[in-house]
Amino acid sequence: MRVVIEADGGSRGNPGPAGYGAVVRDAATGEVLLERYGALGTTTNNVAEYSGLIAGLRAAAELNAARVEVRMDSKLVVEQMSGRWQIKNPGLRPLAAEAAGLVGKFTEVTYGWIPREKNRAADQLANRAMDEAAGRVSRDAVEVITEPAVPEAPAPRSWAPPSLENATRIILVRHGATAMTAQGRYSGRGDVPLTDEGEAQAMAAGGRVAGISREVHAVLTSPLRRCVRTAELIAAEQGGVPVTVMDDLIECDFGLWEAKTFAEVQQDWSAEMTAWLESTSVAPPQGESFQKVAERVRGALAAVLSAYPGKTVVLVSHVSPIKLLLRDALAAGDAFLHRLYLDAAGISTMDVWPDGNIAVRSVNETAHLR
Repeated sequence: MRVVIEADGGSRGNPGPAGYGAVVRDAATGEVLLERYGALGTTTNNVAEYSGLIAGLRAAAELNAARVEVRMDSKLVVEQMSGRWQIKNPGLRPLAAEAAGLVGKFTEVTYGWIPREKNRAADQLANRAMDEAAGRVSRDAVEVITEPAVPEAPAPRSWAPPSLENATRIILVRHGATAMTAQGRYSGRGDVPLTDEGEAQAMAAGGRVAGISREVHAVLTSPLRRCVRTAELIAAEQGGVPVTVMDDLIECDFGLWEAKTFAEVQQDWSAEMTAWLESTSVAPPQGESFQKVAERVRGALAAVLSAYPGKTVVLVSHVSPIKLLLRDALAAGDAFLHRLYLDAAGISTMDVWPDGNIAVRSVNETAHLR
């Protein structure tokens, strides 16, 4: 049997009264097979999220499932259980170890991140557990399993100004303008250079980056010329920080739409365009879907966080990779991708902590271009 686990957890205050929820579905039909939820007393979001995963794995084991697909909106749990992020918080290690022990009961377990809006069922169960613990609702036929909270180091409350201690600062820069930018054409894998305007924009971006951080430890770039040149000009403002090409920061492959305008694509590929706008799993003809782009840029970000913990890093890339990184950081839905505009040489900044918490500090700064 193959099942899908949707798991979540939360706390009202961090730490605060917490609960978890898990839904186990038949992978083929989507039918709900089992639900689990419970209160945890006072603890943190991360503990609650791990508790949701553990409850889901236990339920899947009860069903004698062989293959399990775990879906969560907690990037921290997904990345740590996938082995891409270290578990530095001592309070989470026992939970991760328990989850790993349960994983051994199955033939295969995979993990995938989903936006919160697609994890609604598990989120509602977690909130129900918290409501019941507070005496706000009565229990029904859904089975409730209540477990003691596992202690974890205190985390800052959500409305308090975050400390920068141990955070990795990621400065996202879109490349300067090209001839394709000015014409409003799809510019994916075509290796076009910066225009004179683009060079000036890149130099201005370098000045703004210097204002954000006096010490940049690395400038990483897409392999395409428009990004490499932008990166070189930014690095020059930092006294010659080395520029390193990172292939996974490359733009989406737009396939047959490359160098076409939106109007041209809509005229010649109307049905394909509609499907592409409606789903990130759809690729342009002979091109690459946003889901595929998201997979590789998540991997790129994980590699950066592993290589430069607590440092400041500039990533020079393109519209699609930057939008997808910001979508994930803000836990936004896919509609975000079509509502956010990124200017040439626009700058966005976010801080990422070792436990997976993220603070987005700016999106598409352009004052340096005026």
